[in-house]
Amino acid sequence: MTWATLYLVCFLVGVALSLLAFLGGLHLPHLDAHLPHSHGAAPHAISGRAGRGAEMPWFNFATMTAFLTWFGGAGFLLTRYSTLMVTVILLAAVAAGLVAAAAIFWLVVKLLLSHDRALDPADYERVGVLGRVISRISTGGTGEIIFSLAGTRQTCGARSEDGHPLTRGTEVVITRYEHGIAYVRRWDEMIDDKRMDNQLYNGVKPE
Repeated sequence: MTWATLYLVCFLVGVALSLLAFLGGLHLPHLDAHLPHSHGAAPHAISGRAGRGAEMPWFNFATMTAFLTWFGGAGFLLTRYSTLMVTVILLAAVAAGLVAAAAIFWLVVKLLLSHDRALDPADYERVGVLGRVISRISTGGTGEIIFSLAGTRQTCGARSEDGHPLTRGTEVVITRYEHGIAYVRRWDEMIDDKRMDNQLYNGVKPE
């Protein structure tokens, strides 16, 4: 096998694997066993592995195919259309492959994973969240509230915790959440109760 053939095979394999992964949605396992990871560069990922964190290894399917493609392409072109020595062409091909792999790694880590973070269950806890009634809650009935949770606006069915009606636009606090229904109290009532508790704790007679 000549050098030109070797480079051409590497190029074709790299292109074929890249197209297969892109068009077919192929999810091959990362070749990261016992390999160093890029600590600090890759934040924890959300996708299915929250809690334990995910770091992208520098040697993975994407960087491997990028290296093969550019290594083979650069080596083949230099072998066919230059008069450089075999060693120089090999070094140039390896350099081209490494640059391509580094570019792919940087693209994924810096751009695609830059907004990933570990899931914190507290961010999705509805109890204690401040909301607003958007559909009147009648006595003993069910209405609807809107609130912000984990950076997004959400709505859900709601009932009054004490059974009193709540008009549209009333600010409320979710006191419990059961079976898809939020039980709420008026925000101002909770503030008054908290103020009274503080006065009693400090030995001040409520007005």
